[in-house]
Amino acid sequence: MEVRLNRTLADAKALETAVAAGRRAAFLCVHCHGEDGNSPLDHVPNLAGQNALYLLTQIDKFGDGRRQDEFMSGLVKVLKPEDRFNMAVFYAVQPVRPTPGKDARLQQQGKAHYARACVGCHGAQARGSREIARLAGQQPTYIRNALVGYRAGSGLRSDHRMTGVSRKLSDPEIAALAAYLSAMP
Repeated sequence: MEVRLNRTLADAKALETAVAAGRRAAFLCVHCHGEDGNSPLDHVPNLAGQNALYLLTQIDKFGDGRRQDEFMSGLVKVLKPEDRFNMAVFYAVQPVRPTPGKDARLQQQGKAHYARACVGCHGAQARGSREIARLAGQQPTYIRNALVGYRAGSGLRSDHRMTGVSRKLSDPEIAALAAYLSAMP
C-alpha cells in the first residue's frame, strides 16, 4: 500500500484523480471533519495534512476494532478499500488551519513540554510520519482528550509509548501542549 501511495502522490494525474475521488467518498465525513479535513468541532481531529499512510492505517484500525468509536467503526466498515485509499490521499494533501493562540505564555510552556516529551516521535515541527500522528494544527480539545485518555489507560486507544509519556503529564502540562500544538502550522 505504501508503494501505491507514494506513486500516487508523485504522479500529478494520479493524485488529481485520487483527490477528486477522495473528496466524493468523504461526503459522510464533512459534518465532523469539515469539507477539507479541518474540523469545525474542537473535540474531533483535523485530518488535513496528516500523512496518507498514517490515515489509511487509522481507517483500517477503526474497521478492524483496534481503534474504538462506535460511529467511526460503523462508517469505515461500509467503505470500499478504494474509497479508503482515496480519502487518505485527499485529506493528506489538504492544508491544515491552525488555531490562533490566545495565551503566548501557555504556548511557550507547551513548547518546552513538547521538546522534552514529544519531539522524539512526532518531530521538531510536530508533523509526524507515516506511523506517527501529525499534531501541528490539531484541535486543542482533541489533543487534551487524547492525552487524558492515554494517561488514564482508557483502552479506547492503545499505544505503550503514548501511555508512558502521558502518565508523566499533569493537567496544566497537557493544557500547555494543546495550546502550543494547535497553533502550529
